[in-house]
Amino acid sequence: MATRRGPRFKECRHLGVNACGHPKAMNRAANPAFKRTKKISEYGLQLIEKQKVKAYYGIMERQLQRYFKEAAKTAGMTGAALIISLECRLDNLVYRIGFANSLRMARQMVTHGHMLVDGKKISIPSFGVKVGQHISLCEKARKNKQFRDSFLGGNRAPLDYLELDADNFSGTLIARPAREKIPVQINDQLVVEYYSK
Repeated sequence: MATRRGPRFKECRHLGVNACGHPKAMNRAANPAFKRTKKISEYGLQLIEKQKVKAYYGIMERQLQRYFKEAAKTAGMTGAALIISLECRLDNLVYRIGFANSLRMARQMVTHGHMLVDGKKISIPSFGVKVGQHISLCEKARKNKQFRDSFLGGNRAPLDYLELDADNFSGTLIARPAREKIPVQINDQLVVEYYSK
């Protein structure tokens, strides 16, 4: 399985957003040496927005193309449908709930079999979580200090579409996320324009 292993902070500075969620990711962005001086073309803007999607959700180009094709078949806004479907990936929700400090750590937790969905072990990071499904940490993993500290530390901002249960080390997707509630700085329309050519 292909994974993104490039320098995260450098990518964040290039894209102009803290896509990896690390507090130090944008520290050097204020340096004038890192500011763009050339005007960016329309295609360049579309490309940057597409790269933001890949950075926020840690996916590769082929995966993103597949998600876009599925989103294009749904009723409503294609861009919003794309972001909502990516937001409901298991690895992303593990990160949003607070089991992991980063998306990379969340993906590793899923692939190593630490996460349960409705009591069943799921080791596929791209698994699409449906409304009402419970995501929990397996019994063995609950003894891991790093996982416990991350979850109990409350290091995630509360989201309307997620409900946490600290006593049972679990979270539930209680509603389909609304696009405006998803904490990503992406211009959906530019992504749609990029793939619609």
